[in-house]
Amino acid sequence: MRVQFKILRQNENSAPYSATYELEVDPGNTILDCLNRIKWEQDGGLAFRKNCRNTICGSCSMRINGRSALACKESVGGEIARLQAIAAMGDSHRDRFANRPAEQKGHENQATAAPEDIPTFHIAPMGNMPVIKDLVVDMRGFWDGLEAVDPYVSTAGRQVPEREFLQTPEERDRLNQTGNCILCGACYSECNAREVNPDFVGPHALAKAYRMVADSRDAQTEARLEDYNQPESGVWACTRCYYCNSVCPMEVAPLDQISKIKQEILDRKDASASRSVRHRKVLVDLVKQGGWIDERRFGLEVVGNSFRDLQGLASLGPLGLRMLVRGKLPLRFEPSEGAGEVRSLIEAVQAIESASTPSRSPQS
Repeated sequence: MRVQFKILRQNENSAPYSATYELEVDPGNTILDCLNRIKWEQDGGLAFRKNCRNTICGSCSMRINGRSALACKESVGGEIARLQAIAAMGDSHRDRFANRPAEQKGHENQATAAPEDIPTFHIAPMGNMPVIKDLVVDMRGFWDGLEAVDPYVSTAGRQVPEREFLQTPEERDRLNQTGNCILCGACYSECNAREVNPDFVGPHALAKAYRMVADSRDAQTEARLEDYNQPESGVWACTRCYYCNSVCPMEVAPLDQISKIKQEILDRKDASASRSVRHRKVLVDLVKQGGWIDERRFGLEVVGNSFRDLQGLASLGPLGLRMLVRGKLPLRFEPSEGAGEVRSLIEAVQAIESASTPSRSPQS
């Protein structure tokens, strides 16, 4: 089959440009196979990283049709099927839209362009990292974020004991998912929080951080959780967009690991500890009480720390005044229907989480 590759190329500190290549390929060929052929047969100057070609090393991560993935894992046929599924979903939305009255459609009912006859693959370098050349990016920020969480078993845990350090199968199983991370950078590339906040260490780093929190051999759990409990660089800077889970080729689910660290912090902190902790605790408490959030109390208790943070209270003044003038300040709160059922569900989930929280072995 004939396919087309549009590759975003760039030299360091220069403007990117698109280069187009056509190949005759088999559906089972990987994207990396195709890039190799382009480099060997058409353009020897094309730069990209590769190594194992077997979804182990993570070297060949790049953006393939708009999302970060491993070029050695994605096949031509599989990628075409993915794009067709996305297109079919778009057609379904357009069909539903087409059934709406004409006066509701506005200018959105213009005909869409016909799909290209030749399947086209758009290849670009990973995001959140400066480009060195073509598809090769500078990953120093990625590695710095990982180093910042100290992803090694503590010194005490590394000391050679008189006998081996034993772990139960359950203790070892807690490390399996995060241990699958191959540091490909896909999650970091697509991280919205990192894009707007250069202090955020990244989902890859916090997934590794949870591995240390969960490791029964580590003796620095409390100190680690204090380090990870930072509003700008730690777990609270995550925007919970779920894209890191979506693009991870090894199903590490970085967001899930970040959530586990948050829960460890919440279990140890009261609501006065920080605004980030208060936000989570107050939100849950208010929903338990009324089925949804009493916005009047939410601002006062989270930002104002229940009248203990005078600076926070003062910051609410201008917003509250504007809301009052425009008639948008709720003067009373009505619980939602089924508030009791909502409360029961939350308490049931909390009971399950409490029962499933692993107990760590005491450290010497």
